Amino acid sequence: MEANLEWGNIALMGAVLTVCVVFPYAMSRWVFREHVVRFPGRPGEPWSRGEWTWLAAVLVLGYSILPIYFITSGSYHNWPTIETPSEIARLFVGVGFVGIWDELFFICVVFALLRRHFPFWIANVLQAIVFVSFLWELGYRSWGPALTLPFALIQGWIFTKSRSVFYIVTVHLLFDVVVFLVLVYAHHPTWLPIFFVAPPVK
Repeated sequence: MEANLEWGNIALMGAVLTVCVVFPYAMSRWVFREHVVRFPGRPGEPWSRGEWTWLAAVLVLGYSILPIYFITSGSYHNWPTIETPSEIARLFVGVGFVGIWDELFFICVVFALLRRHFPFWIANVLQAIVFVSFLWELGYRSWGPALTLPFALIQGWIFTKSRSVFYIVTVHLLFDVVVFLVLVYAHHPTWLPIFFVAPPVK
């Protein structure tokens, strides 16, 4: 598992990750007929003021923390250097796709199944461990787990409170937009000089 922007790897990884969500959903819905794996929303119910406030806070926290993490830890090297418009587009789509998949799989599949057997916090901690392990393999190394573990725990808690996969996906995608911008900045500081952290020494 690595952040590889080659077309073949994107197709393979996309197919495998999609099956990881579709297969448990199909088994739950049509084989066991339990419908444990689901992707709830809140049709017609607007997000609360607190939920909108958290979205704004996510952007502020991402902008404040993620450049420090990626640049000082050198973890941005775990993503390939992007040079062409095609590579930039693939990085943007790839980061977003994996972010959406994280919530669909770790929260709507893993967390939902664990909740059938464990109390909330035990299930949440277990899903967070799996979540962090995947992100470690993907490239969030060094002290990355110090960021991804609380993020995963908060996402599980928010999902339980909000009852909306669309909301937690939105939260994740906001972080991922900042991740994308930081990766571009780390590899090419002059392209996107919008962060306060000094660019890495080449």
